[in-house]
Amino acid sequence: MKVSLRFFTVLREIAGKREQTLEFSDSKPVTVNMVLEALRREYGESFGEYVYDRKTGEVKGFLQFLVNGRSVSTLSNFKTRLADGDVLAIIPPVGGG
Repeated sequence: MKVSLRFFTVLREIAGKREQTLEFSDSKPVTVNMVLEALRREYGESFGEYVYDRKTGEVKGFLQFLVNGRSVSTLSNFKTRLADGDVLAIIPPVGGG
């Protein structure tokens, strides 16, 4: 099973690319949490510090996670199951004025 990822701003710098595809075995369901853990293993401490709160270990609230354009907060949050070909975008807060 393949999941495509889209990185923006700081995460784009950490990953060194705009997009990436991860491949998982079909033996068990893949969740958003599993993808984030795979990315933390691949990109190390800089990814972990940006995405996870150091004290609680929870994903930082300022980040938006979209699966095929739908916020995970309207699905099953980080337990949202992904299907082959899904696109997960990790989007930082947007400011402007």
